[in-house]
Amino acid sequence: MHKFTAEFRSEFVNLLKWRRDVRHFKTTPVPQDSLAECLDAFRLSPSVGLSEPWRIVSLDTDAARAKAYDNFQIQNDAALAGYSGDKAKTYASLKLAGMKEAPVQFAIFCDEETEKGSGLGAATMAETRRYSVVSAIMSFWLVARAYGLGVGWVSILDADQLRADLGVPESWSLVAYLCVGYPTEESLQPELEAKGWEERAETVDVMSR
Repeated sequence: MHKFTAEFRSEFVNLLKWRRDVRHFKTTPVPQDSLAECLDAFRLSPSVGLSEPWRIVSLDTDAARAKAYDNFQIQNDAALAGYSGDKAKTYASLKLAGMKEAPVQFAIFCDEETEKGSGLGAATMAETRRYSVVSAIMSFWLVARAYGLGVGWVSILDADQLRADLGVPESWSLVAYLCVGYPTEESLQPELEAKGWEERAETVDVMSR
């Protein structure tokens, strides 16, 4: 059995601490070999029934990115309208997407009708396929951070509209829109905490039954 050293465990905790949801990117291109190493994290990730339901779409054209950004803008304006007072002011001050700058952008979908895995583990909880995609995204995120890259997860989107704009099957459900690139700055503190939107919990509560 492989044994991990105390030094490795310490560095792994540091990796978790320094992983941030990045919104501010340099436009510096990401080397393809580094990106390929990061994407390999999907292949190494667990999935229910070994279904590997993730489907990755790279938005490489200006047209595709423009549609995605317009989608975000519409939904962001709608979200802002749902707040008032100081909360609205704080929301308006937040940079919630790096879609204008990030050199790499992926739409990550879950294939809800994949035949791979023969439905094992998903017959009673079909959402476990999407959970598998989320798990793979986190693996990708950590590897990307180890390569000095930042990742930003954009969720303020009309998922159905994005799927239609990208021309992917209706059986694919959007899980994440990821912006990837080198961050302009690094911080141990989440940006939403620094901006006063919310505070991170100091401890993890575990309920006993």
